[in-house]
Amino acid sequence: MATLRCRDLTFFSIAAVIFDKDGTLADSQAYLRNLGMRRSRLIDAKVPGVGEPLLMAFGIGENGINPAGMMAVGSRRDNEIAAAAYIAETGRDWMEALAIAQASFAEADRYLQPKAPQTPLFPGTLELLRSLRSAKLKLAILSADTTANVQEFVQHYALDVDAAIGTDDNLGKPNPQFLQRAGDAIDVPCAQMLIVGDSIADIELARLAGAAGAIGVTWGWTSAQYLIGADIMIDQFAQIEVLE
Repeated sequence: MATLRCRDLTFFSIAAVIFDKDGTLADSQAYLRNLGMRRSRLIDAKVPGVGEPLLMAFGIGENGINPAGMMAVGSRRDNEIAAAAYIAETGRDWMEALAIAQASFAEADRYLQPKAPQTPLFPGTLELLRSLRSAKLKLAILSADTTANVQEFVQHYALDVDAAIGTDDNLGKPNPQFLQRAGDAIDVPCAQMLIVGDSIADIELARLAGAAGAIGVTWGWTSAQYLIGADIMIDQFAQIEVLE
């Protein structure tokens, strides 16, 4: 167990710190914007007129991406279902609409792979992980991205974490069972976990699962957001300190 201080707030009896990936550890705004735009263009080529509404649904604008939008927060499955719904609105059968969305997403992925080199670490990430590890804390990444992408990210940047978990089924944030999945992987109860993330979904996950606390980070996106419900907000990793 360790005691952590975050600015003027102290968290006691912490056994593990769970990090979100995109927007928290990884600077992924440019990548996600490019991915969403390519998905929209590919779908629009097959179903004309759908592209622009899809960009809005994904949360993609002229100057950036909505940090609370679907591309930033939703899982791949969430985005596929949303895209299929827009396609189905044109009169296509549901299974056909879903197949078009899935094929377009797969094609966009192939064009923009590998992902990890395009989503660099934010400053201070490695230093914080080393500090937490020196305090014998368990560390995990819990992301709305696919598990394959999360593991690729960990391997590419040689991150010392105990678990790298993504969303490959319908279980994701803020479902408390998703945090329990991380707990099972690292053998730590949710009540001894500190959650660090950039979205309301991360904060809600911590609350619903009974985590020890939730730290909101503000550096991930062009447009800052206030994370209602976070115990505290930080603008650099150096503001998380191990006391003992």
